[in-house]
Amino acid sequence: MKYTNRYNDVYTFTKQENGDVLWEGDFKYCRFGFPNVYKEAYQQYRKDGGDMHIEDFKKEVHHYDDVTFEHSEISKKYRSLVYSDMNTIDMVDPSGGPYITEGMDMKWIDKSFKGRIVSSFVPVETGYLIQTYGEFDHLKERTDE
Repeated sequence: MKYTNRYNDVYTFTKQENGDVLWEGDFKYCRFGFPNVYKEAYQQYRKDGGDMHIEDFKKEVHHYDDVTFEHSEISKKYRSLVYSDMNTIDMVDPSGGPYITEGMDMKWIDKSFKGRIVSSFVPVETGYLIQTYGEFDHLKERTDE
């Protein structure tokens, strides 16, 4: 299917046999996102006696108080141990759109992609292969036993 953004740039989205989506077009002016890696920061936090759940830690390590204009104690101590995985793309946003990110249902691009959830992006010569999984794949019966 063809998608025309607000600058009249045309992108094509082609569903692959395995459910992935090939995204082709001009990506000359584009923003990218890379996921944060918390492993070392969280491990150090736990070694130091912290007992916060990893999801709460991920929020707290970035916490900045707009009243006191201070980072939290956890942020001050552990934020330098958080880094971006520059080998993994989790968001692509060409100028004028469309913005596509990990965890997004591709139905927002076209209803024919409904239920295909973005897991990652692989650069290809003509654009990106958007790797996806089915919305309910986690409910499938296990067959490896």
